[in-house]
Amino acid sequence: MLRRITALTILAVFLLAFVPAVGQTTLTATQAKDHIGEQATVCGKVVSTGFAESSRGKPTFLNFDKPYPDQIFTLVIWGSDRSKFGDPETKYRGKRVCMTGKISAFKGVPEVVANEPAQIKLQ
Repeated sequence: MLRRITALTILAVFLLAFVPAVGQTTLTATQAKDHIGEQATVCGKVVSTGFAESSRGKPTFLNFDKPYPDQIFTLVIWGSDRSKFGDPETKYRGKRVCMTGKISAFKGVPEVVANEPAQIKLQ
């Protein structure tokens, strides 16, 4: 009986450790367009940035792989969350990053909104 409980405990620990990793998809910026509506991690190089301070919502844009207006993927930080990120357009410009969140699209360009700095990892 003890051997069976131990085996079940080991199996449960393995599944709890392994299953979340399987459920997380990692994509390139180019692949993101094929995964609209999905939760995923998108990785790429931030090649252009912008803080639209005078626009509604005061968004900050981090554009991946190609500069605006030809960006492949955009990470958006709304003004209400901006203070959590410091100066994101300087901090991440020119860096390779991975961004985790739900992929949506704006005018045909895939994007993820970052509400917390933990969603962004430097590579």
